[in-house]
Amino acid sequence: MLADFATGETLPVLPSCMEVVSRSRLVFFHPEKIAPAISRFGGMLSAAPSWDHPCHFSDGTEKTVRWIFTLDLLNHCFWPDPGDPVWTVCYKDKNWSGYWGLAAALKRADEAGFPVTDPVWLSSVSEEDLHSIFSYQLSTDPSRSGVRIPLFSERLRNLREAGSIILSLPGSDVISLLHDASGSAVRFAAGIAELFPSFRDEAVYNGRRVFFWKRAQILAADIHTAFGGKGPGEFKDVGSLTAFADYKLPQVLRELGIISYDPELAARIDSLEYLDPGSGAEIEIRAMTVIAVEQIRDSFNANETGESSNTGNNRLHGRLTSSGVDSWLWQLGQLDEFRNRPYHRCRTIYY
Repeated sequence: MLADFATGETLPVLPSCMEVVSRSRLVFFHPEKIAPAISRFGGMLSAAPSWDHPCHFSDGTEKTVRWIFTLDLLNHCFWPDPGDPVWTVCYKDKNWSGYWGLAAALKRADEAGFPVTDPVWLSSVSEEDLHSIFSYQLSTDPSRSGVRIPLFSERLRNLREAGSIILSLPGSDVISLLHDASGSAVRFAAGIAELFPSFRDEAVYNGRRVFFWKRAQILAADIHTAFGGKGPGEFKDVGSLTAFADYKLPQVLRELGIISYDPELAARIDSLEYLDPGSGAEIEIRAMTVIAVEQIRDSFNANETGESSNTGNNRLHGRLTSSGVDSWLWQLGQLDEFRNRPYHRCRTIYY
């Protein structure tokens, strides 16, 4: 069932991104900036990620896997067009937006009785139900009630498509893909990308296929984190996952000086001009992000003064993983000093 290239020990993401970086004309790498970045901000690197958050669902059963699948199926593109309000939901009397807004909406929906983990429901979810799930839902602030999540129609279509595909799997259950993966995060992510078009995050650059698989990889990482690397989340090769190339990571890498842009591209990004999905500029930004994270990981590990037994997403056998660097950069991106210049704008279902 799983793709042939998923049977090895690595994903095709790194070699394809390295090919892009070797030909990059608009995005540039400055490895000499890595050491100063680590020296200044390395202390913010967390020992291990945690699934413990009020917006995350977790009951210790396979339902958690199914809920995470729905979450990561929809985990993309939350930013508004210039001048538009930010999409927000209210959960337990608190406002949430972006990724946490999505997680809050799905957790709230599950508590309200929406079967968000049932492929039969997913395959035929109505526009009305999905609008209700994504609505603000607090009558004391009606100004937010009409704000729709970006790419609503695409999310609706992807839910229905994914539900139909799951119904064709053994047992009509996404859990069967975990069984097929036999404890391999690489094999699981590749299988997800192969079977579900909305997870098939790929592009063509100079006539060659480029793989990113951002959400397929983050699905494996999230399951690993939610179960503490045990049970359904026991992946022996989670350290083989790459960075989850999105909007925030290149924004942070740019502020750190680790990557930079051609002046014309920089001006386009800074003026909030949209980049076309699959354009050379967009592909180069994401590929450079993936490769830069690999180099940062190697620099962190070369400077290690002690071993760690932590085996969460951030470390494997004491060594920092690329997903650990990804988490570090994402956390830095929540600081105001890393928001001096905007992230690149690209409307896409892949990140």
